[in-house]
Amino acid sequence: MGKILKGATAQETHSAILDLIRSSGTVTRVDLADRSGLTGASISRVVKQLLADGLIVETGLGDPTGGKRATLLQFNPRARHAVGISIDTPSTTYVVTDMSGRVIEQMSSRGIGRDAPATVVQRITTELEDLVVKANIEPATLVGVGVALAGRQGGGGIRLLRTNAAKYVWEPFAVRDTLKAAIDHPIVVENDSTCAAIGEFWAGRIPSVNDFATVYMAAGFGLGLVTNGDVYRGSSSNVGEIGHMVLDVNGPQCWCGGQGCLESLAAPAAVVKRAEQDPSLVNDLALRGRRTALRSDFAKIARLAAAGDPRCVQLIEESATYLAKALLSITNLLDLDQIILAGPGFSEAGDIYVRVAATEINRLSFVRAMHPTRVELSKLGPSAAALGAASLVLHSQLTPHQKSTRAVTS
Repeated sequence: MGKILKGATAQETHSAILDLIRSSGTVTRVDLADRSGLTGASISRVVKQLLADGLIVETGLGDPTGGKRATLLQFNPRARHAVGISIDTPSTTYVVTDMSGRVIEQMSSRGIGRDAPATVVQRITTELEDLVVKANIEPATLVGVGVALAGRQGGGGIRLLRTNAAKYVWEPFAVRDTLKAAIDHPIVVENDSTCAAIGEFWAGRIPSVNDFATVYMAAGFGLGLVTNGDVYRGSSSNVGEIGHMVLDVNGPQCWCGGQGCLESLAAPAAVVKRAEQDPSLVNDLALRGRRTALRSDFAKIARLAAAGDPRCVQLIEESATYLAKALLSITNLLDLDQIILAGPGFSEAGDIYVRVAATEINRLSFVRAMHPTRVELSKLGPSAAALGAASLVLHSQLTPHQKSTRAVTS
């Protein structure tokens, strides 16, 4: 975090100091004054209020410096909690986190499948109530529920739009408004890649001054960009559709109407389609070739690639090369020094994607002579979107000085 600007309101100042404590892990009052540019007296007033609110705690003494040892401050993780829900076609994932982003309870259940939205919302409401009871948290500490799902933003919250007959998603449907009517907590709804990015920022204690991108792969690709301590959303909150970056003008038709998009070349469906051209591989992996089995078929291929099977390594490396080309362009455009790969698509063979992307970017990026670009796997695991959805609630509720104007809440 940089210096706090003159003229900041009391709420903005408290929020900024709380965010600095979040990213630091433990920090002294002197450190806060140095990093924020505020006087020691101002820091003392802010810290006193944050302690009174229970948001931070004093936790021992710092290293000796020849004088009196300074008291260390850190988040009070039990002060607030949030729920994150990732709604996907094959499964729905729930997490309850504390204020530091640590998961204290989680569960998975059926996905949306072909169920009607009203049916899914009713099931989510029941499962959410059961989860909160199981987590055994004080109801007053639950600050809200975050929901991550694939889809485009629209009026009234994210709407999942039908794209073609082969890609089943909900018809236009005001997800946030419907959930708001059913769930007695503040609701935040965002796409899964944006949630994954803010989860890395919050739970990973990344400082606000660090700009980075998170690529999320499930059925397709999305990109979440965090800059200056908040996600960048664009003019209609639909930033990050990296899956529809055109890589081959003569490439295959994409469901979006374009041709040669990253998704049509490198997403799990494209990998499985190429695998089906090898009868021996189809037989060895018992690939089912059905749309409903797409995720599991891709996981089988990726798992065997990670084990070194040359046929599957070639398939995954081809997918990774297309992704690397897209990330090279993104890096050249945004001058990134960190890219994080997250989501279930990277669960089995993520190391191959990291290796190929890092090699390509650091071989060809325009800024390679100035700095390397780190490519790494998310440490949040397959539940990155759900954890990110919970983090988005904490981010918007506890650090409102970050201008998350379009995410939220009700």
